[in-house]
Amino acid sequence: MIYDAKNQIFGRAASQIAKKLLNGEEVIIINAEEFGITGNPNYILQKFKQRRSWRNKANPEHSPKYPRVPHLLVKRMIRGMLPIYKKTGRIAFKKLKVFTGNPNNLVGEQFENAKLDLNKPHIKIKDLCIKLGWNNG
Repeated sequence: MIYDAKNQIFGRAASQIAKKLLNGEEVIIINAEEFGITGNPNYILQKFKQRRSWRNKANPEHSPKYPRVPHLLVKRMIRGMLPIYKKTGRIAFKKLKVFTGNPNNLVGEQFENAKLDLNKPHIKIKDLCIKLGWNNG
């Protein structure tokens, strides 16, 4: 299955993608930077900055990792919807491929119930990553 993330709500689409992965399907996501997260952009940015600053005092290397690159951030957030500490979750996660942009000009479908309303407050994954410090060069 190939899904195009252009103007899609991340949470709604990601939950459906996680279900497909757990059913054994292989999923490819293109244009991952075009996912939108609805809500107050300042609050979302503050929440992600706080999440990136979490540290384990005993051993900082064991702290959770949240990347700044759009396709890795999308992959990490979908991983949070899978039972990654069970064998089924690990197998499902290996079947997920996420790309920034559209390599090889793939044609993907979109979820009908996950359309992003551009009139409501939202932030795109690309803008969020730039504000977190991603250098898109």
